[in-house]
Amino acid sequence: MSALRDAAMKSKAWPFEEARALMKRYEKKAPEKGYVLFETGYGPSGLPHIGTFGEVARTTMIRRAFEVISDIPTRLICFSDDVDGMRKVPENVPQQDMLRQHMQKPLTSVPDPYGEYESFGAHNNAMLRRFLDTFGFEYEFISATEFYKSGRFDATLRLCAERYDAIMAIMLASLREERQQTYSCFLPIHPETGRVMYVPMKEVNAADGTITFDDETGRAWTLPVTGGNVKLQWKPDFGARWAALDVDFEMYGKDHSTNTPIYDGICEVLGGRKPNHMTYELFLDDQGQKISKSKGNGLTIDEWLTYAATESLSYFMYQKPKTAKRMHFDVIPRAVDEYHQQLRAFPTQDVEGQVNNPVWHIHGGKPPASHMVVSFGMLLNLASVSGARDGATLWKFIQRYAPEASPEGNPDLDAAAGYAVRYFTDRIAPTRAFRLPTEQERAAMEDLRARLVAWDGGLDDEALQSMVFAVGKAHGFEPLRDWFKALYEVLLGASDGPRFGGFVALYGVEESVALIDKGLSGALAG
Repeated sequence: MSALRDAAMKSKAWPFEEARALMKRYEKKAPEKGYVLFETGYGPSGLPHIGTFGEVARTTMIRRAFEVISDIPTRLICFSDDVDGMRKVPENVPQQDMLRQHMQKPLTSVPDPYGEYESFGAHNNAMLRRFLDTFGFEYEFISATEFYKSGRFDATLRLCAERYDAIMAIMLASLREERQQTYSCFLPIHPETGRVMYVPMKEVNAADGTITFDDETGRAWTLPVTGGNVKLQWKPDFGARWAALDVDFEMYGKDHSTNTPIYDGICEVLGGRKPNHMTYELFLDDQGQKISKSKGNGLTIDEWLTYAATESLSYFMYQKPKTAKRMHFDVIPRAVDEYHQQLRAFPTQDVEGQVNNPVWHIHGGKPPASHMVVSFGMLLNLASVSGARDGATLWKFIQRYAPEASPEGNPDLDAAAGYAVRYFTDRIAPTRAFRLPTEQERAAMEDLRARLVAWDGGLDDEALQSMVFAVGKAHGFEPLRDWFKALYEVLLGASDGPRFGGFVALYGVEESVALIDKGLSGALAG
């Protein structure tokens, strides 16, 4: 363990960098609560999405890194802000008219439109927990409704009343003048309508822990701030929650970063210690635009998992979290293949190399072996030329290329074969565009065909690649990349493709000759 800890203390992998920063928080003395607390937050107004996965996955990576370098126990809380008032009815749920009757009520006071749970908030919380459990995350769940109503938040809420002016000073400095006139960090829940009220306070009585306000009809109400009678506005809630739970680490998207001084300031006003935090960059769509849930211009988690295993998504989330990244369908094949490259490298690395390998962080230090003897990119091209309708068709080629492989012995490859057929059918086939070769390309392909007909080197992909390379050189392609691009565009209908020698080894020499014949005759382009 000491070698692992020593390597972790020097690692440049971002989870270890964040973990080391967190360890400094307690270098003088251990936390009085007995553990280091990580938190992720969730707004349950809709279903969990890929950002939820990314936040919990990345926080878990830091947590596991921390556990290597520190003996202090850890906990991870997933907090659901289900007291939030329903401000709009999601478009993708049933009983829209019924839901519209409950606007501005806390989500846990809105009936479940699916009729399965005691409230819409409870339904979405159950979806969140099922979502997190599917991926095997280790976490504790806290509902804001339970947190407010059970009394766990009462001491902090009374402190909010006592230090109301200090909280308001932080908040008002961030608001436009018009908003300042009506703003209060307290949102009372109307005793009769049950709605979350956005109204100014007439009085905040710190001595008895109450607030007084007028409702829309002008009627005055006085309510205790405790027991679930009020909730905090979301920015004060952030900081107050940190103080109440003594949170040590929370990450959030770059869109929150301007609020960090507000969250920290309110936490400190309430006697807490601001947590360590990390902001991550947001994802972009294929056009470079920020992904928006309302626009639906990005990948959903279900879409990713239609075409690849969870680990590839974890790998994508690991990569450069502080850099904006395009997140569209075309990143999936690369993520799969890079993930398996790292898996194959892991057993060959020393401990310093292993702690810098993404798969260490994806699998908490215990990555499985890779059995992908054929890359995902190669499987996609095989699906293209073979007309495969299922993974079983691809296995006929795979087992000729790698006789020792089998669906039972290579379950990751078997799953990838099925994913590849689905990805090709849905994402590639509709966009393929074949073309006829130029005179130079035709001469080179005829030469390649002749060499393949005379080939007696077996299915040695390196030898085949060298031969394809030599053909391109002999026919004066400069840069040589243009030769391979021609092969892809004429024979595969795409501008990019696999190492062509490896493709011939997998698809078969005779089959590749027949494919070249089709390309030269115009059968593919026609």
